[in-house]
Amino acid sequence: MTPAINEDSIRQQLAKLAAVRSAIGQTIVGQHETVEQLLIGLLAGGHCLLEGVPGLGKTLLVRTLGQALKLGFRRVQFTPDLMPSDILGTEILEEDHGTGKRYFKFQQGPVFTNLLLADELNRTPPKTQAALLEAMQEHTVSYAGTTYPLPEPFFVLATQNPLENAGTYPLPEAQLDRFLLHIRVDYPSEAEEQAIITQTTGGVSAKVEAVMDGIEVLALQQLTREVHVGDDVLAWITRLVRSTRPQTSSVNEVREWIRWGAGPRAGQSLVLASKARALLQGRLAATREDVQALAAPVLRHRLLLSFAAEAERRTTDDVVAALLRGVPYPA
Repeated sequence: MTPAINEDSIRQQLAKLAAVRSAIGQTIVGQHETVEQLLIGLLAGGHCLLEGVPGLGKTLLVRTLGQALKLGFRRVQFTPDLMPSDILGTEILEEDHGTGKRYFKFQQGPVFTNLLLADELNRTPPKTQAALLEAMQEHTVSYAGTTYPLPEPFFVLATQNPLENAGTYPLPEAQLDRFLLHIRVDYPSEAEEQAIITQTTGGVSAKVEAVMDGIEVLALQQLTREVHVGDDVLAWITRLVRSTRPQTSSVNEVREWIRWGAGPRAGQSLVLASKARALLQGRLAATREDVQALAAPVLRHRLLLSFAAEAERRTTDDVVAALLRGVPYPA
């Protein structure tokens, strides 16, 4: 570790994370696992895709996270007629009133922010989806031969509805691979649902206070990368990722249910996410429990199911469970 990182600074930074969680809890009832995974994406510096049926508070959760952080926040509602320039920006013709000369000026789009909420990302055609690829990977936007850097930190938090197929465009594999985590948002428990109804039908609405700024987020991201991962954990992660590829896998379920496995970016994501989970829990070393907890969110969107799996109504989560059974942690 670098000498600048000491126990007091770590304690202070972790206290900020607890304050962010508390701020989110003022508006969001339950969804503890979803909130934890969003914060893991924040610490790891990765983008997150939230999937769930309508009405579960996906958009509200992301908006609340934006309010709890002193960061630029913008929301784009993705629709079938949305164009790439509606996200990236466009050139406009301006005139210098002093000289009378005309020139083109680049007008930045909503992607020039810290936290971009891409609402219902799968409702826009691939041409517009692809406009986010460079921004998500390189944190830059190229337009008319000029490359513009995006503000740091930069996150894309996207939502999609798994039920409605009419008018939707499945995200291509290249787009999915750029999401660190694919987060499934489930129905609340009965007690949580009653609390949601009570909280949202009263006359007083909770106010979310900003508790962390961009510099503090960047410091936490740097601290996350300093978290230790042992050689045995790294070797296990590598074997897990390589075992998702049916051509070389020793796991029967993978060979039967998977057409295309995960690439090296999956291993990078699993290491970073495990480090972030460890830090979120106040530890400076990632363990196999961190890997087990995050294997599904990291891998579920990077595996392409075979026709046999679809016929048997298998999911990528079933494959990940088989992987964890079939590729044991080294003794």
